[in-house]
Amino acid sequence: MNTSRTADRPTLELVDTGAPGCSPAELAGAMSAEQAADLARTLKALADPARLRVLALVAGNEGREVCVCDLTEPLGLAQPTVSHHLKVLVDAGFLTRDKRGVWAYFALVPGALDAVVDALPGVRGRSGLS
Repeated sequence: MNTSRTADRPTLELVDTGAPGCSPAELAGAMSAEQAADLARTLKALADPARLRVLALVAGNEGREVCVCDLTEPLGLAQPTVSHHLKVLVDAGFLTRDKRGVWAYFALVPGALDAVVDALPGVRGRSGLS
């Protein structure tokens, strides 16, 4: 780049390098504000250590339903607290609930966790998730 001084002021000469400047472009993988809000609500349901543990316990039972009574001891939480976390996960679409008498049984919704990954374009494959 050439510079010259005129009256103690530098003058800069613009040089065209042929490289594109910073101009707005449509980015791949864009998500609408509504899609982002929906996904944020879903992720909020997962953003709790107890709920992540609940999901791990239910998912680890290979398609078998898990009774709420089976979760209180491994989680170290009272039954009403476990029930609250289960309700949040059911409402978010991660678990199904089947009430039998006084007990409720829960199972993982097939593909529910995959749907979260799929909602983030470009994540699958790049993050090691498959």
